[in-house]
Order: sequence, then structure tokens, then C-alpha cells
Amino acid sequence: MLVLIVTNDFEFSAELTQGLENSGHRVEVADGPDAALARLVDVDAVLLDLNLSGADGFELCRAIRSASPVPLIVADAHDDVFDRVLSFKLGADDHVHRSCSVRELMARMEAVLRRVDTSWQPWKHGGAQAEQIRELGGVRIALRDRTVTANGSEVMLTRKEFDILTLLASDVGRVFSREDIMREVWGHDGAGDTRTLGVHMVGIRRKLGTPALVETVRGIGFRLSVPRHARVPEREAVGAGRRAAV
Repeated sequence: MLVLIVTNDFEFSAELTQGLENSGHRVEVADGPDAALARLVDVDAVLLDLNLSGADGFELCRAIRSASPVPLIVADAHDDVFDRVLSFKLGADDHVHRSCSVRELMARMEAVLRRVDTSWQPWKHGGAQAEQIRELGGVRIALRDRTVTANGSEVMLTRKEFDILTLLASDVGRVFSREDIMREVWGHDGAGDTRTLGVHMVGIRRKLGTPALVETVRGIGFRLSVPRHARVPEREAVGAGRRAAV
């Protein structure tokens, strides 16, 4: 695995580089935004130091996510809830404190990579007949290309937002519990985390411009609620092959 560390803190990068290389990973270091954005093409994961001197770490987080779907972990010297929430909103896959051990960092990085490799992709579960396009009341989801349009305009969802939307779209009308969504998208049931999923749901609704599409079922979870006239025929539904086989 090739890991790109984005930091201009020599001691921080040296410790991480040694730990990652000792575990068999390859490492490159970029000391600023230009160098980082130029190296995104062939790296397997990015570790971004939010406390870059001379640069805005949050803006770079946004730029990296806009340029690439690469797994992105941010490291922050501040233990601040606002910073964590903002990192996730800007597209980070995980947020760690800079004081965490190299062993913990590597474990979390590997967990992110496992979730990305086995992320919710409905066409993998529905067999050869599963549809690649899902249309829901003006929202069009292209599963294989991982793109979304709303009323003809492309919507820039983060990786997690897209995975949440495709999970809900795999069975329109079904209520997915918060634990189910966290388990499918994040790889754990979110015990003790009352903010992360809510932040992503707010982002999805805002970006789609149709807040009523994603319905909150109080005390349970979320579902897609599409007017009957806007529903596609059953044979076009994502996962139709799977349901037909049951």
C-alpha cells in the first residue's frame, strides 16, 4: 500500500514513515497543497495533517476529496467536536488525534481501506441483472460511475454520502436503522456516536435539494420516500435480481 502523508512537520512525518514502512507499506511525503494534489493519482490512502503551517488544512481536505475518492484520514492536534464534524462534512473517512500511536493509526487506516474495498455497491449484491441506474423523483444515481444528478444537475456527494444514498435506494420505502446504516457504510454500529450519521444526512438532503426524499423515521432510522408516480417499475429497482431470487 502506498500512503501519502501530507505534513510539513518533520518529526511527525518521520515517526509515521518509520512505523508504516516497518509494517510493509510504502510512504511518500508532501509538504504542502500543491505537492499533495499532484500525487493523488496512484496513492492508496492519504493521511492529512490538518495543522499544516502556512496552509488551511480544512481547505486542502476539501480539495483532495473534490479531486479524488482516495481514502482520506485527517490528523488533528485539537480535540474539538466542531473540527471532527467539519472534517467529515468535507469528505474525510476518519479523524484521529495527532497524539495517537502509530499502531492505532495503522489499524484505523487499514479499517478504512477494508470498508472502501467492501463498500456498499448494490450491483455486486444483485447479480448480473442488477440495474446500474436508479431514478427517484428527479434524482438519478449512476451506481458504477458513482455519480448523482438532481433535476439534471450533477450533485457532488462525498464517498460516505453516496454510500448512504445507494444503501437507502437499494430498497425504497424500507426503513434502515441507524445501526444498519453505520454498519454497512462505516463498518461498525456507531455505538455512542450520535452525530456522524446526522451530519451526513443533512449534507445529502441539502445537496439533493429535495429534503423530503430522505425521511427520518423517529426512533428508528431513515428511508427514501418517493411519491408513487415517481417510482420506477419494480423490474428497474436496484437489487431486483436479489428480490426475485428470494
